[in-house]
Amino acid sequence: MKSQRQEKILSIIQSHTITTQEELQSHLQEAGFHATQATISRDIKELRLVKALSSAGNYYYTTPVQKEPEATVLNIDFVFLESIRSVDFAGNFVVVKCYAGMANAVCVAVDTGTWDGLVGTIAGDDTIFLLLRTQRQAEEFAEFLRELVAKAKASRRQIGKD
Repeated sequence: MKSQRQEKILSIIQSHTITTQEELQSHLQEAGFHATQATISRDIKELRLVKALSSAGNYYYTTPVQKEPEATVLNIDFVFLESIRSVDFAGNFVVVKCYAGMANAVCVAVDTGTWDGLVGTIAGDDTIFLLLRTQRQAEEFAEFLRELVAKAKASRRQIGKD
């Protein structure tokens, strides 16, 4: 019943401009779902609904805007572009030198990816150590990072020309 009610809530807010919980409760009752204000409040929280400002100046319930996967890639490129100074490897370690204070941001970007053979990362203030399973994987990963940095810098130069 709960999942059906929550599906109906999503349907209602997509087809109507719902500004209050009472309006939502009324629409639910018309659809055959009897729920208390407390239940509706919990549903709103569980569905992570937000209130947005309409062009008329009224707040209404809606689902949050989801970022596209491409935006994540662009953000990672931006972090690399602005933060990485150099990439090298030794054995099965990759060492990434960053500008002061930026290593943690770059490390988070690396950690959010799915890199074959990456065992773990450690970030300091300006240096990141990445442990890979084999020397070959470390060499390939270092080359991948170098290419990504070069690509991001080339894109930035191209944007600057436009």
